[in-house]
Amino acid sequence: MDEAWLAAAYEQHRRELHAHCYRLAGNVADADELTQEAFLRAWRARDGFDGRSSARTWLYRIATNLFLDNRKAAERRTAPAGDPLEWDTAVGPYPDDPAADIASGELVELALIAALRFLPPRQRAAFVLRDVDGWTPAEVADALDIAVPAANSLIQRGRRTIRAHAPADPKDWRRPSLTAQDEAILRRYAAASDEDSIRILLADDVRLTMPPDPPVVGIDAVTAFLARPLDWRTLPTSANGRPGQVNYLRQPGDTRYTGIVVDLLRIEDGKIAEINAFVGAHHVAALGFPPSQPA
Repeated sequence: MDEAWLAAAYEQHRRELHAHCYRLAGNVADADELTQEAFLRAWRARDGFDGRSSARTWLYRIATNLFLDNRKAAERRTAPAGDPLEWDTAVGPYPDDPAADIASGELVELALIAALRFLPPRQRAAFVLRDVDGWTPAEVADALDIAVPAANSLIQRGRRTIRAHAPADPKDWRRPSLTAQDEAILRRYAAASDEDSIRILLADDVRLTMPPDPPVVGIDAVTAFLARPLDWRTLPTSANGRPGQVNYLRQPGDTRYTGIVVDLLRIEDGKIAEINAFVGAHHVAALGFPPSQPA
């Protein structure tokens, strides 16, 4: 294989390969590492590529098997209990790319990413390849080096689990664009600073998750939590097809605001039904925002 061809092929498919790795790994940091490892393995194995499959398929196969190699120990883990967004600090937002080809399905709803955590690694890989990436059962079997009936079994078992933890309609696994209503609610959410202006935006049974802390549930509790007198500065963003904001906090006496949390909103019937807060500077960086701002 020509080395320049491989570099060009990787650059062409890097964005969607990273999105595939995110679906498998469930967080941006691990997806970064997995994508880099996949290219390094492809580089070392470049002379063995015979052209029978596309470069895209070859890179996906390498990345998928790297994920499985790195997760062998995870096969022995116990199944999670409850909603991963309420306890799993590894689940994080995936940045939306306005320039991405929406038809490629790169935007994956956060609820599906959380639900994938309930699948053992091989089921997760088979499900993602078949039902998210659109591979045929034969292609899935070839990628995982198993027989087609075994691949179908993994896919079917994965589907049963996903149905219990993700939106029932596969159309809801992707949310390619924000509505004007979503953006308006986000602007009001960013500007709200007192209990009345916050409360009017929330559903009665609103949930706020911020692992590892327990969730805050109900309009009274969430209103009180959000109305705490802290010095915030916010910037609008979106991730996983959801409206959100990056939150910068200034402590008393500090001369800068520090980016510490990303909020993603789930909006239903014109009200905020869920706020998923991802705490940590790495989430701010993953969305391409600076770590701090001057006061």
